[in-house]
This record gives sequence, structure tokens and C-alpha cells, in this order.
Amino acid sequence: MKSNIIKACLLGVLAAGIYSGCKPEQFEKGNGLTAEDLNATFTVTAVSSSANKFVLQASEGPGLLGVKWDLGDGAGSNPGKMRDTVFIPDAGKYTIALTALGKGGIIKTSTQEVTVASSDPEAGNLIKGATMQAADDVQWTHLPISAGVTFAIENGKMVAKGGNGGHAGVYQPVDVIAGKKYKVDMLISGSGATDTWFEVYADSKAPVSGQDYTSNNKLISLNTWAGCGKTTFSGLLSAISCSGAGNTITFPTTGKVYLVIKSGGSNLGLTGIGFTNVQFRGIK
Repeated sequence: MKSNIIKACLLGVLAAGIYSGCKPEQFEKGNGLTAEDLNATFTVTAVSSSANKFVLQASEGPGLLGVKWDLGDGAGSNPGKMRDTVFIPDAGKYTIALTALGKGGIIKTSTQEVTVASSDPEAGNLIKGATMQAADDVQWTHLPISAGVTFAIENGKMVAKGGNGGHAGVYQPVDVIAGKKYKVDMLISGSGATDTWFEVYADSKAPVSGQDYTSNNKLISLNTWAGCGKTTFSGLLSAISCSGAGNTITFPTTGKVYLVIKSGGSNLGLTGIGFTNVQFRGIK
């Protein structure tokens, strides 16, 4: 009996010790695993030798794991370096945003306004009305081909809608220099289409209203038979494209070419196929 009493007492002491040893430590602020004081500030410094280059410098701070930069040019937020030199080829006002990623999933964002006084003479965008604001429609000539598909500007996008075997497009003339390399691209989105194509051409051949546009210079496109555009999509057309020669081109003669964007087919999807930030620019 005496032995049992002693064992019981020892077990009680051990249990009390274990219990007291499990008490959490006290912290003055946070738990050390999250970046509570994450700093998302940054500076923008113009490069004196180029009106279109800027140095972005994110502030250092505890718990910072990485940064993303959004230049306000429609390309979205992308991973970058703490100190980045960026090139903004087109004149205008831009809201540059820094997203700081910290320990514990902490995210903070800050923005600054930057004005680019003039477009770069070699790499500036040659397209007028590229961002598809309501007033930009006058910069584009509409190309009706067959009934069933329409093109119209809605909320910052030119949207191709419809189907039923119809076909339509828009186009714009661009002056180019022989032998110079150019890049063509745009932001595109849609809810998914059926038996549909969306094609981009650049050629000296002028479009004719009421006639289909054909050319050997098909650059980038969606084509549901080739496997792209069938499900929800959003991003640069050059990245989504599954048909065409690619988004860079040179021309044999100096003069006028036409950027032609056309679409048609059975069903262009519930939301249609929208595009904006159309680019046609020289490559340095």
C-alpha cells in the first residue's frame, strides 16, 4: 500500500511538470513566422540617357521574400528583382505598382504615377486606339465579311461576338520600313469558343469590305480545331496562339501594310472574344 501511494505521488508530480512545461511562451509582437512590418515602398528614377527607361528600387525590410512589378501597361503583375530597370516605349501616364510578398503569406502593395513624355522612336507602338476606349473606334476600319459576327468596343476591349458561320474583322494601316523587324501582340480573353478561328495578319494587301481576307502573313491566331480557344483563356495572344508563323515579321519593301484582325465560326462563346492593348512595334 505504501508503495502504491508513493507511485501515485510521483505520477502526480510528473504530470504537473509536463503540464507546466507545455505552457506557451509569451511574445511581445507577432509569432516570428509572419512579416508583420513588411515594407512595400519603392522609388522610381528616370535614366538620364533614355526617356523611356526607369530604375525601380524596392525597399529592403525584414521578412521580404520577393516582389512583383506591374508597369500599368496592361501586361499585369509579374515577378521581378528588387532593383529593376524597365523600358516603357509608349508615351503616357502609368500607375506602377509594387507587390511585396512576405513571410507567412503577408502581401502589401503600393503605387506611384509615372509620366513618359514621348514614345521611343524605334520601339514605340504604331497602332492608334490600341487600348480600345470608346473614342478609339474611329481608328479602326470595320470589315464585314458575312452575317453572324460583330466587332464592337465594350469596357476597354474590342469584342467579337456571335457565330452561326459568320465572319468579320477590323483593320488599321501601318507604315513600315523594309528589313526592320516588327512585333505584333495583344491581350485577349474569352469564355471558350466552338468551331471558331481568330486570326491576325500583317500584309500590304488591302482588305475589301464584303470579302474574306487571306494572306500568307498569318502571324498569331486562335483555332479551336488546332486546340486553342476551346476553354476559358486570358493573356497575350502570342502565348495562347496555336496557329500561324509567330508574332515577329519583316517586310521586303518600305510603305503601308495592314494589320487585320478577324474572327468567325460556329460560336465565339458566351462573352465573345475580347482584345485590347494591341501592339505593332519595332524591335531594337
